[in-house]
Amino acid sequence: MSKPNNTDVQSTFCVLCGRTDNCPEKYGEKRTYMEYNLTVHYYCLLMSSGIWQRGEEDEGVDGFLITDIRKEVNRASKLTCNICKKKGASIGCVAPKCKRSYHFPCGLRRECIFQFMEDFRSYCWEHKPVQQFTDKEPRGSSQCTICLDLVDHLPVYSVLKSPCCKNAWFHRECLQYQALSAGIFFFRCTVCNNKDKFQEEMLRMGIHIPEKDASWELEENAYQDLLHCYQHCDVKRCLCKKGRDYNEPDSKWEIKRCQYCGSRGTHLACSSMKSWEQNWDCMECRSIFAQSGKYRKRKRCSLATSEKTNGTNSLLEEPSPKSPRQSSGSPRNFLLQSPKITCQNLSPCSHLELPASNRVTMSLSPVVSNRIWSLTQKCLREQRREVRNILKELKVQVKTKPTRLNINAENIWSSALKGFRQRNFSPTNTIEVSFSNCKIKSKTNTSGSKHRFFQLLMHHLQNSSLFEGSCGKNLSLDFQAVKENLYFEAGKMIAVSLVHGGPSPGFFSKVLFDCLVYGPENVKPALEDVADVDVAQTIKTIKYANSLSSLQSTLQDCSEFLAAAGCLRPVTALCDKNMLVNDILIYHVIKRTILPLESFRQGLKTLGVLEKMQMHPDAFSSILCHNPERLSAEIICDLFTIHSSSDVNKVKGVDFWMGYLQDVESGESVVTLEDILLFVTGSCYIPSIGFDPEPTIKFLHMKYPVGNRLLNCLELPITKTYQQFKNKMELTIRNTLRVERE
Repeated sequence: MSKPNNTDVQSTFCVLCGRTDNCPEKYGEKRTYMEYNLTVHYYCLLMSSGIWQRGEEDEGVDGFLITDIRKEVNRASKLTCNICKKKGASIGCVAPKCKRSYHFPCGLRRECIFQFMEDFRSYCWEHKPVQQFTDKEPRGSSQCTICLDLVDHLPVYSVLKSPCCKNAWFHRECLQYQALSAGIFFFRCTVCNNKDKFQEEMLRMGIHIPEKDASWELEENAYQDLLHCYQHCDVKRCLCKKGRDYNEPDSKWEIKRCQYCGSRGTHLACSSMKSWEQNWDCMECRSIFAQSGKYRKRKRCSLATSEKTNGTNSLLEEPSPKSPRQSSGSPRNFLLQSPKITCQNLSPCSHLELPASNRVTMSLSPVVSNRIWSLTQKCLREQRREVRNILKELKVQVKTKPTRLNINAENIWSSALKGFRQRNFSPTNTIEVSFSNCKIKSKTNTSGSKHRFFQLLMHHLQNSSLFEGSCGKNLSLDFQAVKENLYFEAGKMIAVSLVHGGPSPGFFSKVLFDCLVYGPENVKPALEDVADVDVAQTIKTIKYANSLSSLQSTLQDCSEFLAAAGCLRPVTALCDKNMLVNDILIYHVIKRTILPLESFRQGLKTLGVLEKMQMHPDAFSSILCHNPERLSAEIICDLFTIHSSSDVNKVKGVDFWMGYLQDVESGESVVTLEDILLFVTGSCYIPSIGFDPEPTIKFLHMKYPVGNRLLNCLELPITKTYQQFKNKMELTIRNTLRVERE
């Protein structure tokens, strides 16, 4: 079997779908075979209609022979994708008389179904299998038992219903992540633990269940923490002279753990407990009892007899500052974070009531949720690295000829608009920014001015009237802005910002992004995309109407709105409301704003940004639809390359630098990580395109640190002690930034 070479996986194109995206959770493992000049996504290969495994598992690519793959590529090159209109559509719908073909990533976006079983069938958006919903099905929403977020009970692609439990609903994305993590041996219904029936239905609905062991079974020492027994006294005043960690069995210095969470402890003597048989509760568990209103009833039987003694309560007011910090997966944190606690007789919080069937699964949910979050963050980092390389390719167009923008920070939009519309402005020129202060009539032109300008501009656009929505923004309809061509200018500014070193916008909604990349005709908006509260309430009333009479009454009340949307029509059955809601959403979110959308698209074509977005949609969604990752000590450490002598490992300064970053991150410093970045580069954020030149660190025999913004170089002094290093860093950075702000 040929071994894949992953030296340059990010920049190579899949021979079947033509994309460079490297996201194993969505497209399968991306493999590159240098000897065959071949790169392919595993799922693209698996689902292609004209190829099958003719070899053994150790031949070619998991049994797919190289000659067969090349024949399939040649066959697909003659077929046009019905979604993106490009060649190379290797997957066809298996429905009789259906001639639709598409790429695997395009099929995912268009909500096609791919069945990873038997002969690996694919169904287009019109012929795909659907789950049956009866009129007796409960409407409304419930919690997804994997991520614990709300999921609507609707027959849509993104929602799946359990075949074995009547009240179990899931997000498709959550199920897919859980299947990839659990594997075929552990993937089952999270409510009733049914395996066979559940897996059969999920495979039918396009969930890929890999034939492998669970990821947690493959981790080395994955269960090591379970062998650790918590032994630490957490009362406010520990009486043991040998320390809080001292534990002597069968004596008054034996440590007793909380009977509920097991992650807090006390010496028997420190809580005036006379014997090991007495139960003890930590303050966190007591607070949960107090909130549930049942603490008083259980106080006599559950609290230690020591609490009847005067003055003892104060010993348990707060944990010791020496108490070790618990990890996110520890029993204590789970007890505090879990929305539903079903430990012995511990009462659940009333305001987070769930169906009784969900209780058995709560102990797994935080673990699965953390794994999903971790996988998502890992995928986003890889995609952002890919975007960085793409933007660097676009920056080749930028010439050294400068264009000066005079910006008034107090009126950022007007001055930016004036600058972008001036006759000599060109996106391919190097942009220089001067901030003018109206009070003192002076101008500043520093290396950080451009970074600050783009940051202010993106912040203004996010909160401007051109966009609407609370978190993910869609385009609004502003006729005056259309008349003045402001949507075009906004798209142009975002494109220029990305290529010239601006921040990640991060505020696009999925619907807006998909409209830009795939075209509005291929996008299905949801209720959360409606920013207008009155319109959203109207749609919600129609959506959750439980009888035909109430539906018709609602439609009569909002007939003028429906007529304006072109959706006024007779309704003869309750099931007609689903299509009506869909039509209203398409009109309000997409068709109503088609003019702003087209103008915005034209602006994004500046410097070829839109074309790259359409070629690499998953990569660009990581910076346009997701907020930038918060700075951490690890990110700053990875950002800088350390330049020093050959004995760099012997230089104490390296350890001092890393230790200082940890102190800053934990709040034990007067400066922040953003301050450090600003001191060195002139920017308090990491641009989507990265820094040019890349940030470096030098350790020199000097008195104070120096930030060379022209070279993005941080020159650090070599000191004898860490405290000297920290004092010099904080004094220099704080004073330098204070002078700049003044």
